[in-house]
Amino acid sequence: MVLQVLTLLGALGMFLYGMNLMSAGLQKAAGSKMRGFLTAMTSNPFKGVMTGLGITTVIQSSSATTVMTVGFVNAGLLTLSQAVGVIMGANIGTTVTAWLVSLLGFKADISLFAVPLMALGFIFSLSKRDKRRHISELIVGFSLLFLGLSLMKESVPDLKETPEVLAFIQNWTSYGFGSVLIFMVFGTVLTLVLQSSSATMALTLIMVNMGWIPFEMGAAMVLGENIGTTITANIAAAVGNANARRAALAHTLFNLFGVCWALALFTPFLSLVGTTITWMGLPNPMDIEHSATISMTPDESMATLYGISMLHTLFNLFNTIILIWFVPVIVKIVSSVIKDKKEGDEDNVKLKYISAGPLPTAEVAVGQARNEVIHFAEISRRTVGHIRQAIAAKNDKEFEAARQRLVKYEEISDRIEYEIAQFLNSLPEDSISEATRTETKRMYKIIGELESLGDSGESVGRILARRNSHGKSFTEEQCAKLDAMLTAVDKAYGVMIDNLRAEEFDHIGVRLATDCEIEINELRNNIREEEIRKIETDGSNYQSSVYYLDTVSEIERMGDFIINISQALEE
Repeated sequence: MVLQVLTLLGALGMFLYGMNLMSAGLQKAAGSKMRGFLTAMTSNPFKGVMTGLGITTVIQSSSATTVMTVGFVNAGLLTLSQAVGVIMGANIGTTVTAWLVSLLGFKADISLFAVPLMALGFIFSLSKRDKRRHISELIVGFSLLFLGLSLMKESVPDLKETPEVLAFIQNWTSYGFGSVLIFMVFGTVLTLVLQSSSATMALTLIMVNMGWIPFEMGAAMVLGENIGTTITANIAAAVGNANARRAALAHTLFNLFGVCWALALFTPFLSLVGTTITWMGLPNPMDIEHSATISMTPDESMATLYGISMLHTLFNLFNTIILIWFVPVIVKIVSSVIKDKKEGDEDNVKLKYISAGPLPTAEVAVGQARNEVIHFAEISRRTVGHIRQAIAAKNDKEFEAARQRLVKYEEISDRIEYEIAQFLNSLPEDSISEATRTETKRMYKIIGELESLGDSGESVGRILARRNSHGKSFTEEQCAKLDAMLTAVDKAYGVMIDNLRAEEFDHIGVRLATDCEIEINELRNNIREEEIRKIETDGSNYQSSVYYLDTVSEIERMGDFIINISQALEE
């Protein structure tokens, strides 16, 4: 008996591992194309629903799609309204798994083909091409999923021989509507424990097919699974930004609303499901006597399995049809429940998109990091304004305030570079595609250049501090020329940030960045030549000129770091 239970747990583990492996293989094979598809096809709730449906159908995991969507909201790649539509579609897409299990897992012994498929997967894994290795994960995952399902069916206790085993479950079916609520809670808890509604669905199908519970109780478990599956997204969003938590809450509200109307109309809803199954030429699952001691005919078994899958499908379809018209209302509700945090001091800068840490989907995590790099560049741009304030300061108090900000932003640059690098380091190498791996290496170089820009700002502050300590100052003409250089640097920043935001590499953007770099260099050269001529004719302000030229050189270096970033994108 103990061995039988351990075998059942091992089979369940194999099912879950197979599903995760299959999902991961598909996501890696799709790579950035899936990210681009998700962000491009969500311009309205209807497109969002179709997008969520399509992706979940492909990767066979509504949890992965929902977590991915929450991550995209956290990264600013999707708006909250777009995310709600995708989540609705993901709920419909997850019903495909139930149909696959019903059609293949019980009707035919697909485990007979699973082992030869694993051999094919092994052959693919030997390939040097990343895509084929990712496909091998998909094939092996698919095989393990159905091997696990087959073992689960074989290892469950036979109630005909040992009716006392799990007999207490059958006792729960005698409390009328109370039994519906009990099995709904049971389905919720089981999904929370397994962290997979697909695994709970497979167990539900087995329990109904083996005669442990009647069709009505299986339907109640399905409703519970739809509540339990929301916990994964809420866990992922717990330490994300406000919009990420709102997206997860919207998922919860969506499923809770559906469960409420399904419970209120439980009997009519099941009657509709039963009628739909009879249209398929099968018996009505509500009329089939479920018992551990009475074997069902093949048609009755098929009707029961299809009935559970049909209920799952109709539940999510009706829920989406009802709520898709109320997406703005859902957004208002979750926004009123989860309010934006008040912005503090602008110098208290923190990561904006990857505070939640790496997500289970590495490809999504890279998208978050990319957006965080853009955020880092926008923060770095503020240094130009602080340099201006330091140069234009009229007294020691104004200068010291500006210099302290330059020091502060240098520390901020160091911290953000470290945190982004740590985030990228935590991504598993075997979970990302080759193109994404190249993008990750590019990001390492970019954050290094952005950190150097912070160093340059702090260096300008030190130069000006030494100038002041010697009682020197810049003339109005010198200040005006430094301001012109800073204007050119700020323009270069703008072009660089536009290049970072571009979805695809743009030669025009790099050409504009090069033009900005040429403009900065020409300003530097003209200023240097003019100042050297002044020193040759009148060396009385030599020390002041040295500080002036040092400042010019440091500002010009900022232009070098900026152009390096655009060139990194070109590489």
